Amino acid sequence: MKRFSKCILFLFILLFSFNLKSQNRISDHNQIGWYAYNGTFKLDDKFSVHTEYQWRRNDYIDTWQQGLLRFGLNFQLNQNVQFRFGYAWAETFPYGEIPLNGMGKDFTEHRIFEMATISQKIGIVDFSHRFMLEQRWVGRYSNANLDKEDEFPFLNRARYMVRAQVPLKGNSIGDKTPYAAIYDEVFIGFGKNVGENLFDQNRLGILLGYKFNEKVRIEGGYLNQIVQLGREVEGKNVFQYNNGFILSGIFNFDLSKKNKE
Repeated sequence: MKRFSKCILFLFILLFSFNLKSQNRISDHNQIGWYAYNGTFKLDDKFSVHTEYQWRRNDYIDTWQQGLLRFGLNFQLNQNVQFRFGYAWAETFPYGEIPLNGMGKDFTEHRIFEMATISQKIGIVDFSHRFMLEQRWVGRYSNANLDKEDEFPFLNRARYMVRAQVPLKGNSIGDKTPYAAIYDEVFIGFGKNVGENLFDQNRLGILLGYKFNEKVRIEGGYLNQIVQLGREVEGKNVFQYNNGFILSGIFNFDLSKKNKE
């Protein structure tokens, strides 16, 4: 498993580096603010339901960047391995100097996703590796006179995220414990309709968090997002460089019979 993770990470870094070395590009810089809710509803020792909404804003809070709703069913294989299958809906708005949609319109996206998360603890550091596959139907307009998307081409995307977090007091993140975390996630498009963005995007987060108890924790900090558009403008690739912050509330609800006894 370690060898496989290293190979995947090396491949993604290689692809990422290859794209960033290209000088034939247009850069678009934006300031973003992401506000997120994550809720898990435990059904029993193996199954739980994940719910999530992200309110993603441009200019920190002034205008829309994207709204994202996601939910799924979790299966806990063991203490270190979790699987999730679910659905996501996203509405992306025109923002920045060069919008994602070539006609400057907002568009809807529907996703089915499969995810595996592997956790490990080394000393006081908690690591997690998240592997995700997404099947995406992204709305497009066949002409600029339309008010709604009339095409939903199918795209595939693979994602890998590595995260490390450490307690800022004590040796583990228990109740009433502050912590620090860092993560990086790379997105790779593949398949028939991938367009220009084999490298789709990369996200880097540097966070501070506080765990109140097993039910509630909050975290927030710096967020960097690099996005490659799926089309060229004037024969050049377009990269968005989005910098800002993310604030998240994470909640756990126990609905199992064991908790009711």
